[in-house]
Amino acid sequence: MLTKGDDFPLHQLPEPIAYAGSDRNFYDRYFFNGYSRSEACFFALALGVYPVLNIMDASFSIIKDGTQYNLRASRHLGMERMDTRVGPIAVEVLEPLKTLRIHVDQNAYGIQADLIFRNRSIPLEEPRYIHRVGPRVIMDYTRLTQNGAYSGFFEVNGSRVTIEPENWMGTRDRSWGVRPVGARDPQMPGEMAIPQFYWLWAPVNFEDCITLYDINADASGNAWHTHGVMVPVGDGQEPVHMQKAKSRMHFKSGTRHAASAEITLVTPTEEILEIQVSPLYHFYMSGIGYMHPDWSHGLDKGELAVAHDTIDLKTADPANPMNLHIQAVSEFRMKGKTGMGVLEQLIIGPHAPSGFTDILDMAP
Repeated sequence: MLTKGDDFPLHQLPEPIAYAGSDRNFYDRYFFNGYSRSEACFFALALGVYPVLNIMDASFSIIKDGTQYNLRASRHLGMERMDTRVGPIAVEVLEPLKTLRIHVDQNAYGIQADLIFRNRSIPLEEPRYIHRVGPRVIMDYTRLTQNGAYSGFFEVNGSRVTIEPENWMGTRDRSWGVRPVGARDPQMPGEMAIPQFYWLWAPVNFEDCITLYDINADASGNAWHTHGVMVPVGDGQEPVHMQKAKSRMHFKSGTRHAASAEITLVTPTEEILEIQVSPLYHFYMSGIGYMHPDWSHGLDKGELAVAHDTIDLKTADPANPMNLHIQAVSEFRMKGKTGMGVLEQLIIGPHAPSGFTDILDMAP
């Protein structure tokens, strides 16, 4: 099965590019977010390829005037992984590792976009994520993360927002490997009697540098993946990988979402960098497929399907399982300077340092 990808020197195995091994959960995904530095306005995109499931799906979301607008699309892949368009939503690589384009064509739901991402720093390869539950590999993937600025526009219901790089920054990532996708596995390992997942991810744009922090931890609070890095703005600048990285969350009552947080990074020279996190507003990741019961990643919606829905940010229930996974657009303060970024949060099940003991108990 030869496809367009076979004309590029990208092969890793003696197989055509269309074949991605035998694990049904193999995926390959683009993610972008962007936020205004002057108002509560935000966008995000996810586009995923699931070669073994023969699915490609994408979602584009906008926050404007207190409402989150979600455009969703899914199609059969047809083995061709190089055509990164799903219905009206497309991603184009203009200059690899530097410049990419998001395009959302006119559609019946009044959402359009034409956005250019330009890097502010080199892409950062995060340490490989490998997570087992008992004998089963649940996650095994790689991610690159890169911060940048945007230009272009998006439009919702006839109201256009002009995007200028002086005011709009954000983050993109690319991840690929194995994560649970598509229909739910009917026979999970017995050790997963109570689902448990603790995840924080914080890419931050300061004027002169980028910082990135993440943690995955078990129910006792022991990290099975954590990482901290700082890199100066500009091409060719070398990242400083932290020898230690940790965080502390302060939860809003009745939720599993942060009212505030602190991130501590320790450099190779033992310098301690304290980062204070002040969330401003939430983006619900269900808008781009995460935790959504009907439009989660990799579901077969037919040859082509396009849908739309909205979330009222003032009335959304933070205890609803579909709303657990968020990116909190936040102000970050470090060494007298202020930056913007997101504190992504997904906390399910027990986590002793947070005081959670059951699958969905909330902070007092």
